[in-house]
Amino acid sequence: MLDKTFDPAAIEARWYAHWEATGAFRPARPDAQPFTIIIPPPNVTGSLHIGHALDNTLQDVLIRWQRLKGRDARWIVGTDHAGIATQMVVERQLAESTQRTTRQQMGRAAFLQTVWDWKTTSGSTITRQLRRLGASCDWDNERFTMDEGFNTAVNKVFVQLYNEGLLYRDKRLVNWDPKLKTAISDLEVETREVQGQFTHIRYPLADGVRLTDGRDHIVVATTRPETMLGDMAVAVNRTDPRYTSVIGKEVLLPITGRRIPIIADDHADPELGSGAVKITPAHDFNDFEVGKRHGLEMLNILDADARIIAASGIPTAYIGLDRFDARKQVLADLEALDAIVEIEQKTIQMPYGDRSGVVIEPWLTDQWYVNAAELAKPAIEAVRSGATQFVPKSWEKTYFNWMENIQPWCVSRQLWWGHQIPAWYAPDGTCFVAQTEAKAQAEAGSGVSLNRDEDVLDTWFSSALWPFATLGWPDNSDDLARHYPGDVLVTGFDIIFFWVARMMMQGLHFIGPERSDPVDKVPFHTVYCHGLVRDAKGQKMSKSKGNSVDPLILVDKFGADALRFTLTAMESQGRDIKLDEKRVEGYRNFATKLWNAVRFAQSQGIAASTSIAPPEATLPVNRWIIAETAQMAADAEAALTAYRFDQYADTLYQFVWSRFCDWYLELLKPLLAEEGPAADESRKVAGWVIDQILVTLHPMMPFITEELWHAQGTRPYDLIHAQWPNLTPAPDESAAEIRWLIDLISAIRSARTELNVPPGARLPLHIESGPELQSRLERHLPALQRLARVDALALTPAPPGGLAQIVVEGATYALPLEGIIDLAAERARLEKAALAAEKEAAALAARLASPGFVERAKPEAVEKAREDHAARTSEATRLRAALARLG
Repeated sequence: MLDKTFDPAAIEARWYAHWEATGAFRPARPDAQPFTIIIPPPNVTGSLHIGHALDNTLQDVLIRWQRLKGRDARWIVGTDHAGIATQMVVERQLAESTQRTTRQQMGRAAFLQTVWDWKTTSGSTITRQLRRLGASCDWDNERFTMDEGFNTAVNKVFVQLYNEGLLYRDKRLVNWDPKLKTAISDLEVETREVQGQFTHIRYPLADGVRLTDGRDHIVVATTRPETMLGDMAVAVNRTDPRYTSVIGKEVLLPITGRRIPIIADDHADPELGSGAVKITPAHDFNDFEVGKRHGLEMLNILDADARIIAASGIPTAYIGLDRFDARKQVLADLEALDAIVEIEQKTIQMPYGDRSGVVIEPWLTDQWYVNAAELAKPAIEAVRSGATQFVPKSWEKTYFNWMENIQPWCVSRQLWWGHQIPAWYAPDGTCFVAQTEAKAQAEAGSGVSLNRDEDVLDTWFSSALWPFATLGWPDNSDDLARHYPGDVLVTGFDIIFFWVARMMMQGLHFIGPERSDPVDKVPFHTVYCHGLVRDAKGQKMSKSKGNSVDPLILVDKFGADALRFTLTAMESQGRDIKLDEKRVEGYRNFATKLWNAVRFAQSQGIAASTSIAPPEATLPVNRWIIAETAQMAADAEAALTAYRFDQYADTLYQFVWSRFCDWYLELLKPLLAEEGPAADESRKVAGWVIDQILVTLHPMMPFITEELWHAQGTRPYDLIHAQWPNLTPAPDESAAEIRWLIDLISAIRSARTELNVPPGARLPLHIESGPELQSRLERHLPALQRLARVDALALTPAPPGGLAQIVVEGATYALPLEGIIDLAAERARLEKAALAAEKEAAALAARLASPGFVERAKPEAVEKAREDHAARTSEATRLRAALARLG
């Protein structure tokens, strides 16, 4: 017999250890059809956050579902070495240790050994936490993006791309972090709104030239006045009549005295500001493109610490100044020259390093680049052809927009932790790219001294190989043949660019040539993009706001199953999730209800079913629940097939809570109280239904279902390896009769509640009916008396006076209320409440109809207004229906 109290913690620890110890996550199924998911590898420095919890819950639902369907289900798991994050963690620990040393003082080899030691002792926090969530990954084949096999794959890809002319070294602008002294990706740049200044500056026209209005200068505006030291042009639009006469002329750059041209370029918008734009090609991404179009010199004025360097025309007093100190000096000098028109206070968008917290500087430097535009072509076609599909499909537009405008991919980072670039330089600067130093030396010739490139590769470069390098590539392994391509990738939409697109590019380029069909070359056939998890008010979670949620705290409080159910139920094809702890509590209550239902079943002698097929049944209530179970299983299958996680969760919730617990068990109680064939049949059917519930619910709530599965009786196998229901819903007259009974009882209960009928009052039920309906009512009178508080059936017209009228399947039933409630007072109450609800609904409708509110209010405020309007409208409709029942 089950314990009276449901204790998730004890169950979860016991069953996860059992599954992992018995190899349950990867049963031997060599002849089964494979089903493969690759985990988005979490950072080795990471700990489980609510986004991870959503992402991995959805993957686990899919992998457990397919395992139950008999597939060779494999969830490929591992962690990413997280170059910047890991190096920062270890450097911080070194600084705080008794040694108080730096990596530079240690040297590269010693530092890297320290990182590996840290990884061994502290780098598995998130994988332990994934186990607590219930993630049924293939832990026996866990990978790491810096393991030996992965390193071989990374070097091969780098060398092959280089030899094909698709990877090269170039001087371009990058996001430069002056604190970490490395280039970083766009994903690692956090844009913040800050209070800044637009400084409007006069640039004198050279050689006595004047504008058509007589002015002898052009006004430009900038939020970074220090960058004017590197200006190489002023751009205007060729259609702007204010400047057509000076295109091709020059201005004298204040402070430096440098003569720079006035160029015509569409980058200058006549409608913005003065219509003239300063062009600093080495320190602004847009200006860099303008500079390339016009062949401008790329003058770098900063070093790696973002300090001013000696460059053309820069006064000696500036050299060595930090960029922000230089800004103050530039403003002071411009003021002294009377070159400032105005300084405008304004909120601006400023890029910050998400880890360093310092302002990111666009900086011109030598880096390694991949020709992403060329690699993107087959990746674009693969999605257009349907070889890979996005769910929801709307994300394809985002994918195409980025891929069709893709820029060269900077893949080098100025770090020590990571895949060191396999390039060696001779004293004369000649570069030799090879998979090993020995091969590079062979190319250079004996006696040529070689120095290896000190940079490492961007972590996205190695993680782009994740779908095939985890399966043994570049070897043509059995794993690769069986599990590539993967079936589905579950990920957040925010890394479509950084990871999904790059896996598509690399997979299509490197898998083959034995696979000619793109369907066999893409890394996955489906990309499911889920939304973001927000707080209960719809705001984005962040530590600074204090509204972030630790999923492990929720697991400790409510159990992993409850959190998993919540996240599954709220995931609606990529829409953002508003997480409220009350929802998690509600699904914990659902687990408790299921626990108590099975406990009741045990007390009634209901045990595990001995058959996968439904038992023979003659009683209407049992034929009904079998039909409902078949429909539930079919609906669950359809929902998961369509990646409608919310519909899958809702299907299980409604069936378990309402149809099984609230109706079937209640309708069964009188039958179980009397021993005989009816009770025997009911026990068999109830045991079978419980089994189907546990199997279909298992992907979402694995722990409680496995516990209840074994509690019901001796089993030949664990629930994790049971068989997913294969049931065909079919119409059944007996089932239809029970649905009618439930509708009638529900309508009577609703009417009693809405009209404030005292719970203890038993009312006669009046109905004028034919013999068939009369027979039905008489058969089910005990259920009506027990569940609807009906006193008796009266097959006569209802007496005059106040009545509650109920219509079910076209028949009108009446409950006499004279003397039971104060009819006049009840009508007044309902009328007042209906008017109040209608008034509030109308006010909300007016607010939502106002463009000013919809366009200017915060999205969460608009969404709340819509929800409130729907609730008030529904309430008004319900109250008017209650009034109508009174006649």
